[in-house]
Order: sequence, then structure tokens, then C-alpha cells
Amino acid sequence: MNAFEKTAVGQQIAGPPSQADYLLDRLFRGLAKACAWFIIIVVGLLLWKIGSKAIPAIQEYHLGFLTGTTWDVNKQVFGILPEIWGTLYSSLLALAIGGFFGVTMAIFLTQDFLPPRLALLFRTIVELLAAIPSVVYGFWGIFVVVPFIRPIADWLNAELGWIPFFGTTLSGPGMLPASLVLAIMILPTVAAVSQDALRQVPYRIKEAAFGLGATRWEAILKVILPTASAGVFGALVLGFGRALGETMALAMLAGNSNQLSLSLFSPGNTLAALLALNFPEAGEREVPVLMYAALVLLLITLAVNMLGTAIMTLSSRSYKANK
Repeated sequence: MNAFEKTAVGQQIAGPPSQADYLLDRLFRGLAKACAWFIIIVVGLLLWKIGSKAIPAIQEYHLGFLTGTTWDVNKQVFGILPEIWGTLYSSLLALAIGGFFGVTMAIFLTQDFLPPRLALLFRTIVELLAAIPSVVYGFWGIFVVVPFIRPIADWLNAELGWIPFFGTTLSGPGMLPASLVLAIMILPTVAAVSQDALRQVPYRIKEAAFGLGATRWEAILKVILPTASAGVFGALVLGFGRALGETMALAMLAGNSNQLSLSLFSPGNTLAALLALNFPEAGEREVPVLMYAALVLLLITLAVNMLGTAIMTLSSRSYKANK
């Protein structure tokens, strides 16, 4: 490209937008708005469809459905409090484990702790974890995780059984193996989104911290991580939402037991596993009840995401105000 052509290209870029540019901009804005409205309409239709099928169960069981602890198809007695408890309990445990390791992994992969090629290898391996089917995770949990942690669980129960978290033995499936497998399943999501958030932190902030005498870990923990806190929190919210909706691995590892327990080794159940295991054989009376349970799960997931978005927005505003 000669000097004349470079000048012509520079004038074209620096010149005012043409009618075609305005038209493309309007088309893009219209397409973006249409996609946003489409998502809202799909969520609304989903709520309406599930809610309409759940109305008979809502009218019959009311809020007692949420506080009942018995699920007996033969007696037509239904309550999902143990399933709500199991869903939140297993998801929070998985978030505590997977969130810690996911954020830690993101720090090591973005703050030059590893050579670039080795960091790329680790990043690829973590991303491959997301491609493994959940049923494979379930089988791996049954044949590897449960036998591995059973001796530890029995020792904790024998020595510290007076603590509610270790109050039972691990005879087979339980909340701890289910939560461990679930933590591995949400790890790629937390790690990937946290890496993006940490990469968005300007390098000058890190240089300024070093210039003020901060050590490497002080710069990471007191400067870089707080700056990227909104994105990291978003990664945790996405991971928590992923954990709430997981089905097959929890159905295979939780134990499908309708009980309330703080013990990490006792079996339990989740809303997603309840729906997956009961829907194929559900009769006309059970379908509205299961739709009621599906509606509760959907509302819990929406509430978690809305709360997470609100906290992220408030933290971003607070950071900008103090900046």
C-alpha cells in the first residue's frame, strides 16, 4: 500500500459515517433488542407453561407443599422441603469447594505463576472438564470418590460423631461425594469467567502496587482481586446456578433419600433429581405436583441470579464511587 492509498484509507476511517453505516448500526441495534426481548419472552413462556400445569397442585397443597417432608405417591402426600434443603446444601458445598479452587486456578493462570505453554495446557485441561457428560461424573463418583472418602468419613464419624456434620457414616451415596463431584463440574465455569475478570484489570494497577512496595501476593489479594471482584462474583453466581440445575450426577450420588440432615455423609435428594427420577413414571395426579416442584426450582434459580446481579451492580457502583 503506497502513501496515497494510506491517506485515502485514513480519510475514509476518519470521515463521517455514511448512510450505509447508519443503516448497519440501526440493524444491529434492532437485532440486539429483538434478541433481548426474545429471551424475556422465552422465560415468560416457560414460567407460564410450567405454572399453568402446576396450578392444580398449588390449589390443592398450597404452601404446605414447600414445608412438607413426606413424598408418598401411594398416599398422595407430597412435600419437597428435604429436596429444597438438599438442592441448596449440595450447591453451597460445591460452590465453597469449586469456587475456592476455581478462583485460585484463575489466579495462577493469569498472574504469571506458570510458563505460557504450561498455563495453556492447564487451561485446556480445565476447559475439557466441561465437555464430560454428567452421567460419566456420576459413575466416576460412585466407583472412585465414594470408596476413596469412605474410610475418612468413618474415621470422622467415630472420632467426631458428636458434631452434626459428621453425625452419620458414609454407607454409600451421600451429600459429600455428590458435592465433591458437583464442585468439579462447576470448576470450569468459575475458572474461565474468573480468568476473564482478572485479565481485565489494567496492568498499571499492578505496577502501581509494586511501586508502593507491595509483595506479589499483597498485590494479588489486596489490589488485583478486589478490582476484579465484580467479575469473580459473577463467576461464582454462574457456578452456583449451574450447581442448582445439575441432575444426573446428583441423582446417582445424593442417595435419593427424603430426609433433612446436616451430616455430610447422610443421603439426601435434590429438586432436579426428584424430577428426573419421578417424571417417567408419573401419573395424572403426579404431573401437576412435579410441575409445582419444577416451578420452585426455576424460581430459586431466577432468584439466585437476580440477587447475584444486584450485588454485582452495587459492588460496581461502590467501586466506581470510591475510585
